[in-house]
Amino acid sequence: MLILRKEAEDDMKEAHEWYEGKRTDLGMEFIYEVECTFEIIRKNPRLYAKVFKNVRRVLCSHFPYSIYFFERGSDIIVIGVLHQRRNPTVWQARQ
Repeated sequence: MLILRKEAEDDMKEAHEWYEGKRTDLGMEFIYEVECTFEIIRKNPRLYAKVFKNVRRVLCSHFPYSIYFFERGSDIIVIGVLHQRRNPTVWQARQ
């Protein structure tokens, strides 16, 4: 099961609002891409390299965002959906 931590949900909401402010429906396009990426992660989470301890990262295709997650048993825990230029200590502190 894929579990989204509150911080990751907040990241997505913040990005959605920012993109909607730029162009109508662009925020929804962002959410759609992130959700499609979640599906890819669900199918094969170990496809992505570890970037810090047990945290893995996947890059979004059309938006400059990365999804940070780790596995705990059969669960996938998403700790961040962050802009790629964001300070890495943000997601490192969340694990």
